[in-house]
Amino acid sequence: MDTEITLLASTAGTTIATLLATSAWNGVRDGVLALWRRARPDHEAEVAAQLEASRRELLRAESEGDEETGQEIAAEWQGRLRRFLVAHPDQARELRELLNELGPDVRPSTVVDQRASASGSARVYQAGRDLTIEQR
Repeated sequence: MDTEITLLASTAGTTIATLLATSAWNGVRDGVLALWRRARPDHEAEVAAQLEASRRELLRAESEGDEETGQEIAAEWQGRLRRFLVAHPDQARELRELLNELGPDVRPSTVVDQRASASGSARVYQAGRDLTIEQR
């Protein structure tokens, strides 16, 4: 179960960090707070403040072209969620449901890490899923 929790927390942390700076922000906040409200209502205000702080930090970093901060925020939420799920494994189903609501293509088993560099007249094509290239 620990590997499953770690994988779920990893996917959820990355998803949350990714969506903090999008129009899905309200759904992310409401969903995460609902998880904590059910299991740890005494920590709801603290988690709300952490989400707000993460969002502000991510928006600032994106405006400055800082991609590493987004990765750090994702790692912070991965850790928070893993610890939460270890203490409250009964909330794993609710977290999976939240991920499905936020993005039906989000799957705990999907991890894509891509890096590429090209020089001269080289081309790089990458895809986390389907890719169609039509060259003429």
